[in-house]
Amino acid sequence: MSDNEKVTTEYKALTINLDQSIYGTFAEIGAGQEVARQFFRVGGAAGTVAKSISAYDMTFSDAIYGKADRYVSRMRLLSMLDHEYALLHERLQSLRGERTRFFVFADTVAARSFKGTNECHGWMGVRFQLAPESVAHDILVHVRMKDRENVQQQQALGVFGVNLMFGAFYHAGDRDAFVRGLLDQLSIERIEVDMMEWRGPSFEGVDNRLTSMKLIQYQLTHAVMLGPNKEVLQPSEVLYKKPVLIQRGTFRPVTHVNIDMQSCALRQFKKESSLQGLEPIVLMELSFKNLIAKGELQPDDFIARADMLSALGYRVLISDYPEYFRLASYVRRYTSEMLGIVMGINSLLQIFDEKYYQDLEGGILESFGRLFRHQTKLYVYPMSGAVLRRYVQGTNLQTIIPTPTELEFISVENAPVPDSMEHLYLHLVAVGWIESLTGYNADMMGISSRDALDRFLANDPTWEQLVPEAAARVIKERRILR
Repeated sequence: MSDNEKVTTEYKALTINLDQSIYGTFAEIGAGQEVARQFFRVGGAAGTVAKSISAYDMTFSDAIYGKADRYVSRMRLLSMLDHEYALLHERLQSLRGERTRFFVFADTVAARSFKGTNECHGWMGVRFQLAPESVAHDILVHVRMKDRENVQQQQALGVFGVNLMFGAFYHAGDRDAFVRGLLDQLSIERIEVDMMEWRGPSFEGVDNRLTSMKLIQYQLTHAVMLGPNKEVLQPSEVLYKKPVLIQRGTFRPVTHVNIDMQSCALRQFKKESSLQGLEPIVLMELSFKNLIAKGELQPDDFIARADMLSALGYRVLISDYPEYFRLASYVRRYTSEMLGIVMGINSLLQIFDEKYYQDLEGGILESFGRLFRHQTKLYVYPMSGAVLRRYVQGTNLQTIIPTPTELEFISVENAPVPDSMEHLYLHLVAVGWIESLTGYNADMMGISSRDALDRFLANDPTWEQLVPEAAARVIKERRILR
């Protein structure tokens, strides 16, 4: 059998059916019994399926699993796994426990409705034993279904569920193989996996944040979100109907100026009339390309930056969106409330560089149309001319930055945008879509991440003066940034 044949859905389902040690329950809510159907269809399911249940009606679902505020949620998924696994263990442990790896596969999904206006997403999980009579472990995922037709979404869910089951039993010890296999016979155009969590004693050494990074690395999603307590977050649960303030940076390391930027922006953001008293979600965003060196993921570097930001209490978004308008479109999946994007002068100048939009039919005008089409505003932090020139040294921006004797202080009011962009820039400023930050600490103007890193690598102790105390403590305790 060729390698291509080995990764088919039929091969995976039949392999599990013929493995006499695997036995358990399928519990599915929302789109029918799509995963269980795959195992019945290939034959031999009697060796795998103890029970298959679909509590589609909410009254029946509540009677079995308890009431829930949201039926498509992590809590509903966990209650399904808890209930079904307890029954499985109670009824079958004495009969076949010594030779069986029990499992419960559960999902609760909202596939495309008849009107086609709902969010198409779902929670899936498998609770399983790595060996007979061992403690059960969980792998939980959140998926977004992107097919346009309900029947296509159901088919994709069935395939994905088989991939998840196969990975749990045959690739639990190889996270890369597990993640790569999740989209066998699928693609990100059909199913997107934006959250994954591994739970159980044998997975205590698994950093769910790093595993989530692999979802981006192997193109199962474009972005993942991490919490300040080093947990993996599901984006819609955090961003749904909330105003969002986000700052993109390298954060290698995070410096006082990054914190001052965010503080100033948050003060101005909260004064926006459109917020109407809503508490904004504050995010620090890392571009995935900045976490890649020599074409490979650098785990220590990623964890270092995440830990520094977590120590300061921030949620972290990791994305592979190179342009700001794509980042804005991602946030707009979950909220129509105001979006604020915090940036320095160097980033402001970059978004006016037309080379970044050559793949768009409408070029830079299309990019700005997509960036500002909803309530979006850029909050721009001023910068000293010296720091800006260090940032752009060796980049294409050198052609538009004045000579070292000019512009010792640069803000929105005197930003040296290209002459061809001046009228567009002035319009965006005039309508209030680009706004200069005020109330900043002028003592921060000379600080840059690059300078802090250079001092650290040179063993210059003054690097600590440029970095928040909590971040410096993480750097020293973990011996990172080397």
